[in-house]
Amino acid sequence: MVQTLKGASVAGRDNLWILDMLDDTASKTDFAYSDMLRTRSRNALCVICKGSRMLCGKARCPVMVRVNQFFRTAPLLTENVDGASPPSVFVGRIGYPHVYAGPMVPPVHEDTSFYDLPEMWFGRPIDEIVGFRSMLVRGKYRVHVRQFMEAGKIMDMTRELALAEEPADVELGLTHRPRGVMVLDDEVQPFGPSAPIRDLRVGNAKWDHQVEKAYLDTDLKAADALRQLFDRGVLVTKIQKAFSVGSFGLKANRRLVPTRWSITAVDSTLSRDLMEKVKTFPEINDYRIYESTYLENQFEVLMLPDSWSYEAIEAWYPGTVWNPSGRWAVMFGDWEGYDGRTTYADIGGCYYAARLAVCELLTKERRQARVIVLREARPGYIMPVGVWQVRENVRNAMRQTPLKYNTLEEALKRIQSQFHIHLSQWTNKSHLIKNALYQKKITQYFSIRG
Repeated sequence: MVQTLKGASVAGRDNLWILDMLDDTASKTDFAYSDMLRTRSRNALCVICKGSRMLCGKARCPVMVRVNQFFRTAPLLTENVDGASPPSVFVGRIGYPHVYAGPMVPPVHEDTSFYDLPEMWFGRPIDEIVGFRSMLVRGKYRVHVRQFMEAGKIMDMTRELALAEEPADVELGLTHRPRGVMVLDDEVQPFGPSAPIRDLRVGNAKWDHQVEKAYLDTDLKAADALRQLFDRGVLVTKIQKAFSVGSFGLKANRRLVPTRWSITAVDSTLSRDLMEKVKTFPEINDYRIYESTYLENQFEVLMLPDSWSYEAIEAWYPGTVWNPSGRWAVMFGDWEGYDGRTTYADIGGCYYAARLAVCELLTKERRQARVIVLREARPGYIMPVGVWQVRENVRNAMRQTPLKYNTLEEALKRIQSQFHIHLSQWTNKSHLIKNALYQKKITQYFSIRG
């Protein structure tokens, strides 16, 4: 059930704890904007806790982080949003193939380029990232994914924005003042308020030359366009945005792709292409560990001297997003051998995001290896912020000087020293580590016989 918070309404009184729990920067004038905030709860624990008792086990209340950011943005919001889009667009997936698509516009005129560019976010605190998301007002326009080219001015302007190289001035007319929905659980990433579009105007949007070239080539397959743009240095985020609004591929095959799907599709396509290159390179000759820590996510990337294979395993502590009420850490994982995989990975988009990051390094160094990406998500990771966090965390690990060891046992000892979860649990979950520890190669048999 959805309830609207109104200061004088009986229905909303049970939710007034949200206003009472705001930090010192808020004031009771926030009641004036409370009709713009709706709450939807799947778990009564949040209402019982009221943001103060930490009944979920987290270090901080994710609901309050989002609410605080919303009320900082609320005074700037009206039915007419005038600002500089990063540029940013969003294509939803609910109701597919009839989806909501449109621009995302912050109600400010300044350098907003980093508001929707995860490549620039690594190292920033979670409050700042939630703030970026909260500032982006999402205009919604209903359209069929295959009929977007005939959908009129609004979709044309949305595509113009998606292909832009720099922030563009946008006038976004909405049918009503945008509203935020505060979902009282941790399965929803932070996002800004939204409303249906009444009118849309985009100023001079300078297109990225490389993206424009791929857009105009209606005989170029979408996968080939993605590879060409990546090879020419176009940021993955920019490729994903253009791909989501149907900018690539054979003319008859172009369609809108929901943003969530487009992110994984681009990561998967690019990493699969790099994998084929990696397989042609010589193997590394030592055991390597690359490390990165950000937003209470600890990453340990283990590379073994062997032919290409890949595995990703995540461990979620009690009180984290995918293990909110458990007593023990929950582990998920998936892997692939030399020939790759034909089914979607069980752990979702994170699998492909990490795969892209490790393949980028191996391609750069012209080496191949057996790669295992291990991740501990700890209670300080209070809310999901997007697949980008995995990609950029692993990319950061790849930028570090690797720790090198002569044996697998030495490398595993290092991993154990960095993780809280015992090594035996990682080993039991990992197909590739168990294979390396216990599976003898036929070449070893021949060397013993000799």
